[in-house]
Amino acid sequence: MGSIVEKQNPKWLSVLSEEELHFIKRFILASGSLKDLAKQYKVSYPTLRIRLNRLIEKIEIADDSDKENPFLLKIRLMVAEGTLTQSAARALIKAYEESQ
Repeated sequence: MGSIVEKQNPKWLSVLSEEELHFIKRFILASGSLKDLAKQYKVSYPTLRIRLNRLIEKIEIADDSDKENPFLLKIRLMVAEGTLTQSAARALIKAYEESQ
C-alpha cells in the first residue's frame, strides 16, 4: 500500500462558508439535480440557480486570484455573494487605491 501524502486544500475551498460546503454536498448527493435540490431547500429552481451561479463565481474568483491583494479579493467575493453591490465595490476600491 502506498504512503499517504498530506495535500493542501485548493484555494477555492478556503473561500467557501460551511453553508456553501453543505450545499455542495447536498448537490452531489442529489446527483447534480437542481430540481431535486430546489425541493429539498423548498425554493424555486431559479432561486437555486442564482445560488449556484454565485457559488460558481466565488470559486472562479478564488482560482484566478493567486497574486491578488487580499482586500481586493474580499471585495470581489462579497460582490459574488451578493452582500456588496457593484457600485459600493467600485467606491471601496477607488478609496483603497487613493489611500495607497
